[in-house]
Amino acid sequence: MARLDAALTDVLGEGHHVALHADRSSGPSESLAQVGQQAAGDASRLAAGRGSGPAARYREFLAVSRGERRIVVGTRSAAFAPVRDLGLVVVWDDGDDLHAEPRAPYPHVREVLLLRAEQERTAALVGGFARTVEAQHLLHTGWAREIALPRATVRERALIGVSGASDVALDRDPSAGGARVPREAHEALRWGLERGPVLVQTPRSGYALRLACERCRTPARCRACAGPLELTGPTTPPRCRWCATEAPGWACDECGGTGLRAPVVGDARTADELGRSFPKVPVVSSSGDQVRARVGPEPRIVVATPGAEPVAAEGYAVVVLLDTWWALGRDSMRAPEEALRRWCNAVGLLGPGGRALAVGDPAVPALQALVRWDPAGFAVREAEERREARLPPAARLATVTGPPGALDDLRALLALPDAAEVLGPVPTRDPDVERLVLRVPRAQGVELARALGEAQRLRSARKLEPVRIQVDPWEL
Repeated sequence: MARLDAALTDVLGEGHHVALHADRSSGPSESLAQVGQQAAGDASRLAAGRGSGPAARYREFLAVSRGERRIVVGTRSAAFAPVRDLGLVVVWDDGDDLHAEPRAPYPHVREVLLLRAEQERTAALVGGFARTVEAQHLLHTGWAREIALPRATVRERALIGVSGASDVALDRDPSAGGARVPREAHEALRWGLERGPVLVQTPRSGYALRLACERCRTPARCRACAGPLELTGPTTPPRCRWCATEAPGWACDECGGTGLRAPVVGDARTADELGRSFPKVPVVSSSGDQVRARVGPEPRIVVATPGAEPVAAEGYAVVVLLDTWWALGRDSMRAPEEALRRWCNAVGLLGPGGRALAVGDPAVPALQALVRWDPAGFAVREAEERREARLPPAARLATVTGPPGALDDLRALLALPDAAEVLGPVPTRDPDVERLVLRVPRAQGVELARALGEAQRLRSARKLEPVRIQVDPWEL
């Protein structure tokens, strides 16, 4: 949003658009000095005519509602901005889960904007480096049409590969299949550092997030609470992630070994290792609370987590994607789609003529789609699998979460459509809470929503135990 705000100011000048977003309010963990600094910053921005304090945000909101500002950019809440004579709605990177509101009634930015476009007879644009299954469904139904360059033209801009994908690469580095940062990745980084900055994307922040016995691979556990052990730095002793108890004299209960290995490492450990491999090159990290917005054109190694990648002044010369197996191994229906989205966003930061290398299994369909730069074809494949499994967006789902007794009461009050399927209930992580899944054909989605709304009204009037209802939840 900040980049778009600056770009619109450069093109249009001051006074033609507003940026609507919510500032982080001061919490109990902030000191009085921090609160004072934030207030001083808000005051200085207000004096300059722009700002993000409550008064400035309300003034900008009123300017939009009165029609004095015709362009609005912002985060999730900006989808509801009262723009007069709306002509275009745009959502960028609609696969990012930050577009999904976690509070009731759980609106999604894409759905809100598409509803506004339909009701106000205006244009709609769904854009991004990757394509979601929901965006593909808009093309499948004919509601939208594709705007894209030919893949051959896009592929000329960057060369994308997977480590160990050729016999030549395996002959040069037989251990490429099992190494986290194989020789091919080091060569790519060395090639890129001769031309500018390089980006290394790793999916986890921190240092060593999981530890295991070096001899028998048994996960290392805390003796106080049986929680997983981690390392927070190269010189700190292992400590528990749950209770923070340190374990300097840890020994394996299975084999008695005292050595530890890190099967899952974060960006800090990655930056440490690359710093030793390239001792004369500056290494910077961008993740968590320490996110860098931009880097210069000078050669350097940037280690970042997904979404925290800084923008290089002239684009990166090389992008290396590490631990691709981790992104694909998440227990989520959207894991392959989300992994490809994160990789495409990183590759999109390449400069002209740059190179990208993914470290992973070349046979994985998501990596094959990345090499071909074919997120559209991958979305078609995912949509077909969802259609066969009768999952959204091919069908309408609703999840009802609550205590077993409350779910029984809701089922007794529900007047479901004839084609509805009731799946479950199934247990959740909370032993006292279960989840019910209701599924109907897409054409009966409105009937399902009405039935759930009527049941909720009856339950509220009778003061029954509350349940949580989500229609087409972002995650199952």
